[in-house]
Amino acid sequence: MPQQTSEIRSAATVAVTQVFAEQGRLSQAIEGFQPRAAQVQMAQAIAQMSSDSAVLVVEAETGTGKTFAYLAPALMAHNEHGERKKVIVSTGTKNLQEQLFHRDLPRVREALAPDAIVALLKGRSNYLCLHRMQQFVAQSGRPDPSVAIQLQYEARVVRHWANQTRSGDLGELTELPEDAMILPQITSTADNCLGRDCPDYQDCYLVKARQEALEADVVVVNHHLFFADAVLKDTGFGELIPHADLVVFDEAHQVPDIASQYFSESLNTRQLADLAQDLRLLYSTELKDLRQLGQLGDQLDKSAKDLRLQFGRDPERGNWREQKQRSALQQDCVRLADILDTAQAVTKAALGRNKTLDQCYERIVLLKARWQQLNHTERTGYSFWYETSPRQLNVHQTPLSVADKFSSYMQSQSMQWVFTSATLAVHGRFDHFTQRLGLASAQTLVLASPFDYASQALLYLPRYLPAPNDPKMAQAFATEALALIEHNRGGTFLLFTSYRMLNQVAQLLEGQCDRLLLTQGSTSKRELLEQFVDAGDAVLLGTSSFWEGVDVRGEALSLVMIDKLPFAAPDDPLLQARIEDCKLRGQNPFQQVQIPQAVISLKQGAGRLIRDAFDRGVLVVCDNRLVQKDYAQTFVASLPAMQRTRNRQRVCEFLAQPTDSDIDN
Repeated sequence: MPQQTSEIRSAATVAVTQVFAEQGRLSQAIEGFQPRAAQVQMAQAIAQMSSDSAVLVVEAETGTGKTFAYLAPALMAHNEHGERKKVIVSTGTKNLQEQLFHRDLPRVREALAPDAIVALLKGRSNYLCLHRMQQFVAQSGRPDPSVAIQLQYEARVVRHWANQTRSGDLGELTELPEDAMILPQITSTADNCLGRDCPDYQDCYLVKARQEALEADVVVVNHHLFFADAVLKDTGFGELIPHADLVVFDEAHQVPDIASQYFSESLNTRQLADLAQDLRLLYSTELKDLRQLGQLGDQLDKSAKDLRLQFGRDPERGNWREQKQRSALQQDCVRLADILDTAQAVTKAALGRNKTLDQCYERIVLLKARWQQLNHTERTGYSFWYETSPRQLNVHQTPLSVADKFSSYMQSQSMQWVFTSATLAVHGRFDHFTQRLGLASAQTLVLASPFDYASQALLYLPRYLPAPNDPKMAQAFATEALALIEHNRGGTFLLFTSYRMLNQVAQLLEGQCDRLLLTQGSTSKRELLEQFVDAGDAVLLGTSSFWEGVDVRGEALSLVMIDKLPFAAPDDPLLQARIEDCKLRGQNPFQQVQIPQAVISLKQGAGRLIRDAFDRGVLVVCDNRLVQKDYAQTFVASLPAMQRTRNRQRVCEFLAQPTDSDIDN
């Protein structure tokens, strides 16, 4: 058997090499395909993987073509019985997930394996829940009259779309913003899903999507979905993972942080609000004699809102241990615990009368236990932290290290693992990545970009800028952007490290810029990108999700501006915990933790600019620390070898040149 397996790997390597050849199947099937040595090297490394070397970590810099490099061997892989291998491809974001499934995968599949079955699977919150939509429509009143008109409008949009959709994927619903108020009302969670007891189970879009994934050869998911199931077993995807032969994590630099989230415990005020809504619905529809249900619903809803109101309006993250010292917050925490106690007693007394009520009881028991755990902040070995969105509070308990847990999980699954990203290595080493995940015996590979950055790109560091956190920075950034956009023949990305700065600059540009302005959150990311590409010279303002996993080629994107170096906020509790852990190990946390993390983030943002051998463009970093601080060289050296300038006039001339011109030195 070992010899047979070796022969299979050898044959697979030869076959993969051939399809990437100059006259290979990919060149014949895909217009403009050009073989790249680094791409072939990565594909060969995946094809050669064996059970005794089952972990491969690859930094494939921009232009390597890593997507094709892992899709080709994944689609061509067969086991010793000649059966097609089951492959899971996990991406960093839903945006990249859709891009991979709708654009890249169909092209490679058509060329190499047209009979392969492929499927796209998202988390449950991305699918319309027919049962909850019907409940929402049937609800006689609105808990908050001030939002009734908006909810009614959104409900009409949803009902119209629901009559047309085949997938139930809310990503298709581009008429509503990402934070539309109705979305939590028409989607399910692991807490409120009735499963097989649901009257709409046979027509459930999520059930259909899962079934398609079970029958597929290649399934495209995202990291959040993968870990939600691998750790929590709450998505139904767990039936799929044990049957996989190969897992590929694209944008793998995100995996350590996302894995930490799912080895954590957390409670979100949305969970409380959803429970409150369900209790009120039960009282108003099926259990009208249980008046306490309606009262408990009102109390839970108010408690959730009170907790959120303990924090500022703008989204923030912070140390939960420190916040718990405030007496006002302590009182709200105790009040919620008391309400959950009462809710447990009331629902327990009525068990057996209604399936939804029985499920509500189980949810209450779970939320009560989790809330108790999150309030016992004296325990060590964890970071207790919180984050807020405009409407919600989320409280977390995160272990300081997931290396042992994740490596144990990997060893329990008999499959091969590939981790790849354009940004994994720091100073050519993978220690920063592999140590966090416990990948002690991983094979590693660094593949350089084939692009000629010296002639294709310019790095511009503007002069006379305020300090990054100066209140005048938003105006300075907007002024610089307007000056450059005027001379830019193509499109512009304005990338920010915070929503606050994004919103400030968006307001300043409104009415001042004659280009199409697209702002993150106004519609789905896919719709924003389609509008951006179609316009050809638009301006898109985005935060973290547009720093990576976005592939816009040609003149449609020729200017990328970044507001400041992406250091994590110094009061970020996860960062604080890692800094403390680093100090205990006798290391320098700024050098070992903060700089590597910021370097990787900056490399991701810069990577949006040059996506093709014929692309040209300017990268602008509006942060004086890149020329003033001792560590500046570490950042600059991590970027591609572009020409550098501090002269705005030179930048304007570069942007105004036709795309096929040489740079005028």
